[in-house]
Amino acid sequence: MEQPLVEFSDIYKIYTMGDTEIRALDGVSFSVHKGEFLAIIGQSGSGKSTCMNIIGCLDVPTSGTYLLNGTDVSTLSDNQLAEIRNEMLGFIFQQYNLLPKLNVLDNVKLPLMYRGLKDSEQTARAMEALDRVGLRDKCRHKPSQLSGGQQQRVSIARALAGSPSVILADEPTGALDSKTSREVMDFLAELNQNGNTIILITHDNSIAATAKRVIRVHDGKIIYDGPADGDDIIRSTVLSQKEKEAAI
Repeated sequence: MEQPLVEFSDIYKIYTMGDTEIRALDGVSFSVHKGEFLAIIGQSGSGKSTCMNIIGCLDVPTSGTYLLNGTDVSTLSDNQLAEIRNEMLGFIFQQYNLLPKLNVLDNVKLPLMYRGLKDSEQTARAMEALDRVGLRDKCRHKPSQLSGGQQQRVSIARALAGSPSVILADEPTGALDSKTSREVMDFLAELNQNGNTIILITHDNSIAATAKRVIRVHDGKIIYDGPADGDDIIRSTVLSQKEKEAAI
């Protein structure tokens, strides 16, 4: 079996507040292979965001081992971490994180600029990514001239432009209405069908239902890891949604 892209082995993240010890992650182990579409789901304070920060090399565990494509992340320098974030990971955020003064094309080119690629290659790769999200004709627009859904697609294009090993999507529909949320999730599912590895962080059961596999975390521990349709909470959420839609 091929090496996992992401591998957590007995990961703990412990914070101390006065005399109180808070275990944001409490002995978490899981792996993610190429081509998976995984949702890490949990309520606020469950540990899902801590998982994302460690996967994204934005934070380090208190103990345990995190391997990214076989590399022990704890052995890397700050410069190496910045490089691995830029080359191996594509980030999609709830608030898009687009720079308002730059046009769409320049926003998508940003991570490629940090790699030191020639401007012609930056432009070609950024335009190809915009093509994939259906926004090639908006390349000269500023973010403020786009809808929320279009801005999120720009942030997806920015993540895709670097051809990352893993796309990390942190509550990617949190700022969108339900119709646009569904469009964005359908698009992420399409990217996965085309071979992209996606790790989705969400508190929303209906959004997590788009993924093929779900890890549910509670109080820093994994309480479910399996197919999305095997999770009772997700299944009941999807069924109740279908009942509401049928009643309209």
